[in-house]
Parts: sequence; C-alpha cells; structure tokens
Amino acid sequence: MIVVMPTLTRAEAAERASLVDVESYHVDLDVTGDSETFRARTVTRFRARPGRATFLEFEPAEIASITLNGEPVPPSAAADGRLVLSGLAEENELVVDATMRYSNNGEGLHRYTDPADGSVYLYQHLFINNGGRVLPCFDQPDLKASFRVSVTAPADWTVATNGRLVSRDGGRWEFAPTERISTYLASLIAGPWHVRTDEHDGLPLALYIRATLAAQLDAQAAEIFEVTKQCLDRFHEMFEIRYPFGHYQQAFAPEFNFGAMEYPGLVVFRDEFVPRSTITETEREHRASVIAHEMAHQWFGDLVTMAWWDDLWLNESFAEYLGSRVAAEATRFTGTWTTFAMQRKAWGLRADQRPSTHPVAPAEVADTDQALMNFDGISYAKGASVLKQLVAWLGDESFLAGVNMHFEAHAFGNATLADLLGALSKASGRDLSGWAEVWLRRAQVNTLRLEVERDGDVYREVTIVQTAPDGYPTLRPHRIGVGLYDHVDGAVVRRELIESELDATGRTVLPELAGVRAADLLLLNDGDLAYAKIRLDDRSAAAVPLLLPLLTDSLARAVIWAATLDAVVDGERPVAELVTLVLAALPVETETVIVEDVLRATRGLVDRYATEETRPAALELLAQAADRLLAASPAGGSRQLIAARGLIGATVETGRLAGWLAGEGLPDGLVLDEDLRWLILYRLAVLGAAGVDAIEAELAGDRTATGEQWAARCRAALPDPAAKEAAWAAVVGDASLSNRLVELTAGGFWQPEQRELLEPYVARYFTDMPEMLRIRSGMSAEKTLAAAYPAVMVSASTRRAAAGLLAEPEVNPLLRRVVQDNDDDMRRALLARE
Repeated sequence: MIVVMPTLTRAEAAERASLVDVESYHVDLDVTGDSETFRARTVTRFRARPGRATFLEFEPAEIASITLNGEPVPPSAAADGRLVLSGLAEENELVVDATMRYSNNGEGLHRYTDPADGSVYLYQHLFINNGGRVLPCFDQPDLKASFRVSVTAPADWTVATNGRLVSRDGGRWEFAPTERISTYLASLIAGPWHVRTDEHDGLPLALYIRATLAAQLDAQAAEIFEVTKQCLDRFHEMFEIRYPFGHYQQAFAPEFNFGAMEYPGLVVFRDEFVPRSTITETEREHRASVIAHEMAHQWFGDLVTMAWWDDLWLNESFAEYLGSRVAAEATRFTGTWTTFAMQRKAWGLRADQRPSTHPVAPAEVADTDQALMNFDGISYAKGASVLKQLVAWLGDESFLAGVNMHFEAHAFGNATLADLLGALSKASGRDLSGWAEVWLRRAQVNTLRLEVERDGDVYREVTIVQTAPDGYPTLRPHRIGVGLYDHVDGAVVRRELIESELDATGRTVLPELAGVRAADLLLLNDGDLAYAKIRLDDRSAAAVPLLLPLLTDSLARAVIWAATLDAVVDGERPVAELVTLVLAALPVETETVIVEDVLRATRGLVDRYATEETRPAALELLAQAADRLLAASPAGGSRQLIAARGLIGATVETGRLAGWLAGEGLPDGLVLDEDLRWLILYRLAVLGAAGVDAIEAELAGDRTATGEQWAARCRAALPDPAAKEAAWAAVVGDASLSNRLVELTAGGFWQPEQRELLEPYVARYFTDMPEMLRIRSGMSAEKTLAAAYPAVMVSASTRRAAAGLLAEPEVNPLLRRVVQDNDDDMRRALLARE
C-alpha cells in the first residue's frame, strides 16, 4: 500500500508557526513485531494560542489511542495524513499510541532484508514531509524541538539515533534528548549493524554498516576516520562554534534515496560508499567530498536551519561549496576543484538551462512538492559556484567573519536569506543586495565568449562578450581569469594570467592584452571561478586537439573539456569532433576524474546525438580511445580500471568480453572482481550475447544486495520481448519492488542498440507513468520517472508523445518536470543531428 503524505503549503506552515511553539517529542518505538508494521507511542509537548486549532502530520496504519491534555481525541481526527486538534491550551501534551507502516521506498521507516544472510535493517528518513509516517509531528523546518527516543528492538540488534545513548537493557534502548532540531533531521537506525568506533578531539566517532559488508568497512575504516578527523579539524578552524551535536556517527545504509543525509549526530550514507570491489581514486575523492559536505551541514542546516524551503540554498549551496573546499584543504584529495569543474558545475549549468530552471534562492516555494523538485543542480552546484565567486570578491576573512556572526545569532534556530546577507554585509562592509538580486533571485546562465583582434602576432584588442538567453535577459558581474598558454619544449604552460571584473554591460575589453604577443591558447575562465558557459575564440578552439594533450595544468584541462562538452550539447560542435578529440587527447590524460567524466559524457552524447548511421563508427572510435588508454595505464591503477570500464561500455567485441568474463586475456593488474564481472555481463546482455541463464548463474554466485541489483538491471537490458515486458511491468506496477531495484530495472531498460524492439514502449511511457505514481511517491518516484524515460529514442515522434502528455491539464508535477526537461534534452539532440 502506498502512503502519500499530503502537501504542506507555505501559507499553512506560516499560519501554524504563528500558533504553535514545539518543545519536545518523546518517541517510543517497538520494532519487534511483524514485517509490515511497528508500534509508535509519541508524547508531544507544545505551547499554543489558547482556544485555537491546528494539525500535525500523521499517517497511521491503526490508532490505539489519542489524548490531548488528558482528554481522549477520537481516531476520526486523523484523516488524509493529518491529525486535527482543536481547543488548544497554552501548554499542551499530546499522547498518541499507534501502529505505523514500514516502507520500501526510502521514506519514513525503511525496512530492508539483506539477501545474503536474511538480516533485517531499518533506517528512518523523514525528509521534507515524511515525518508523519513515523510519528505525529509538526513537520516543517521552523518548528524545531528536542527529540528523545526510546526503542524496543530484538536483543541482538544495535540501535543509534541523533541523541547520545543513555542506557541499554537487552533490546531496550534509551537515548538522551537532542538539541532543538527540525523534524526532517530526526534520525534512527536499527539492526544487527557492524560497528567501528574511534575518538577525535573529545568527540566520539562511530561507523555502522550491515554485517555482510563488515570486511569492507574494516578495510576502509581507517581512511574514512582519517578524512572525518581532518574535516572536523578544518571546520573547527573556520567556525567559532565547535561541532555542536555531541558525537559524530556515520551509517552506511542499504537502498538510501540520497547519496547521504546530514542528520545531526548520525549522518547516513548510501552503503555504496563502502564498496565491495576495486574503486578508483576519483571514487575515493568523491567519498571524501561527501563526508565534508555532510559535515558542513552540521552548521549550515542543522545548527542554523532555513525557515522554509525557499532558502534551501542556505543548506545545499554552502555544503556543496564547503564539501569541495574543505576536502581540498584538509585531506589528501587536493584536486576536488578539478572534479567540481568537470562534474558538479556541469550539472548546475545543465539544470539551469532546462524548462524547470529556477533561481538559486526563489522568492516563493509554494509547497513541499515544489520544494522536492528544487533539490537539483541549481540549489547544489550553481549555488556553490556562485558562493565560490562571492568568497573571492569579499575575501575569505570577511566571508568567514560573516558566517560566524550568522551562526552566533541563530544557533539552534532558523534563518533566512536576508539574515545571512545582513551578516556578510556587516562583516565585509559591502552591500550585497544587488549581488543577491542577479545571482540568487534570477534564473538561467550567461555565456562568455572571447572576441580577438590581432595585428600579426600581437593582440590589438581582446574583448569578453557576455550574452543571456531569450526570456532571461539578465547580464551579471563576473570575476574571471584569462590565461595565456604557450607551447614550450613539448609542454603547454601558462605564460600569464589576466584577472578581470566583468560588469553587466555585456562587453569588457582587456586593456592588459593590447600589444601583447599572441598566445598559442587563450583560455577564458582560467581557474574556473566564473559560473557561465564558456566559449573559446576560434583560433584557440582550433588548437585544442594539438595542445590539450600537452597542457600541464589539470584544472585548465578540465575547463577546456567542460567547455567542449557543453558546446556539443548546444549543437555548436558536432559529436564526431568530440570523439576525435577524445581519441587524440584522452589516452594521455593523467587526471582520473577527467578521464572518467569525459568517457561517461561522450558515451551519453554518442548514444543520443549520433544518428543511426553514424553511431557505430563513433562508438568504435570511443572504444579505441578507451583501449589506447588501457594499454597506456599502469597495471592495477585507477586509470586502468576507468579505461576498462569505458571499453566494456563502448565495445561490440562480444568475444573479447566473453573471454574477460572467463578470465582470459585480461590486462595485467586488472582485477576481475564481482562488480567488473557484472559490468561485462551487462554489456553482453545488451548485445544479445548473454541470456537469462548466464544472469541467473552469476546471481547464484553473488546472492547479495548488489548482486540482486545487477541482475535486475541485466534482465531489463536483454533484447528479448518477454524480458522487456516483464521489466516494464515491474517498473509500472510492482509495489513490492524496493526503490533501488525499480530504479535499476528502469535504468537497464532503454538501450540504443535495441531501438526497434523498444519502439512500442515510447507511447507506453506517457500512458503508464501516471499509473506508476499510484504506487510510488517522492524521490523514489522522481528517480524512477527519470530512469524510465525513453531518452535514447531520439525522434520527432517521441517529442510529439511528450507534448501530448504535457498538454493534459492534470499532470503530476513530478512527471511534468521530468518530461519537460527530458524533452528539452531531446530537442537539443535533434538539432545537433540536423
């Protein structure tokens, strides 16, 4: 049965906040019952305006009793996801005893059974509007309260929450009250977790993972603890208020919807962050950045929380910025800004150009449904890019002074955009209202291009031209670097860096370059400070294939690759040119994140931007590039693994892949572990060279959660009518399928090699997805909608089907957004093909 919590509007939240002040929740859970439900007894203490009425979010399976100030409340008061109370006193005590439902979609109290050993694990995720799935609560960020949690669990389980453990008696666990936190930040895990503990600077540390991944955590715990300690030290250097939540625990949970979530005192990550197979340095760096990101939230989001979801950027933009910054400053992963340039900023730029674009800090987020859709590349990556430039403009000392002033004023409370801007303005002596208007309140992105005039070998005039898209005419101030690079003794090195402040007039002449000897490469946005689409001048762009392999600075290479990929996305450069550049430059690339991201992005563009006739040749060139990189990579290193993954995804040489799967012909140093075996089998399944029997045989030897997920993806990828029908039915109608399994089934379904077989499912997407939304909601639904979209079926007929759905008046907002954005991507692909 699906449970859909009702939308809370901003108007309702504001009215309720004017009536109610919440003091505390005492939540007493019993999770020793059946596999469908758990018992929850909650005592809520709150003040209110006497005589008035209000409501709490609440979605019980069955109500045993409700009392308000000792008087019974009829069960009928709880309906449609809300518990309505009237006749409130100044001081109120609400006691509710109810049976609640577990979930399998990552919301509420998620229940998971590990297929490897049958053990059951629980984690609580109350994000945005899911608090009522576990307890009756005032589920909005500005009604903070202290949480005291008690849990009755099986005697062999471990339980952890935000709060400090006070006592344990067999299966009975009692935890201390927390500081005042928002409902969506209340955390809990329970199950036979494997635990590692440590201590740093007076703070108890802990790591949790399910028992079947104990060996993996034991092998990686030293690195995770080291990064955690280094980041804590750096944040304590930056922030005057020390980490404020007593202990710092990190749990790695199965089927978690987010990459991670910043619950104070008990951060929860997807358990993929403790992988069972060989991983690359890029993946280790990503884990370090996410650890730093979630730790930043302990101040930005947990200590000081946004008053409403329109200020989501106060949480995510700051955590995104500090995640990259602190990882680079405090850990061995010093190249995080290169990764940011390649991956995160590109995510923000793409999101900012879609129909669903919105300001970083919108003036109005009407309800919680709209809030969910704003967890995107704009709130994260664009906001972080804007902050990076703001810090450069204000100076780090003024920025940190303003931030610390903000924390001091609003600790354990709530704040708004105006509050933070006021603190930063006071600390820096600068009026930030104009900056905030153009960067935070207005959507979309600018394009910066170089116009170059020469007199022979010297520059006569170099101008940076700024443009804005139709419908979003805002021009913005930018702080930007222009690098002059020369080819010297077999390397391309920077001769000079010109830093410039761009105003909003649209044209900025660089007088420093007049009469200067022309460079072999003129790199706009050198240092990657500006948030903008970057286009090189024609001469520099033409020189890229020759000079890029010789460029010594990894961040400069990342800026060029990002600009090149973006130009292909915009149809300004053909995908064939990109593939040729990949073949020329990627085999000698040393920065793993660049190799990984370029291979991934190019493969996606080949699948959608190349025509039926040109795709095989483009894919062959991409496979050749990966093969050359594989041959040039040190045995056992990250580049070798990335190259192997890229080759597996691009090649059509099924005999070679089958040989690898059998352990034959593997490059020296390449480890054929479980996940590499599955990746090879997945590609063989796509190409029709492996069937159900091979998938089931592989699963028989890997009866784990990851094995089940790979098997679901492989079955959906088979070029077989029966397999496609079974996969589609599972995505659309199987409510028993967990969030991760349905997302991976949808992700394996659409294959560009199978267009003829898949053609009937294009129309079915637009007719069947509304039905899917009857059994799925929230983030799980959004991810499934996106994964199931027929993105590789690039045609005018697919766009017509999308237009038909969008023309309907009553389309679910999540579905409307996914279709609008994917249709816009397809529009670009069709233009590029033309």
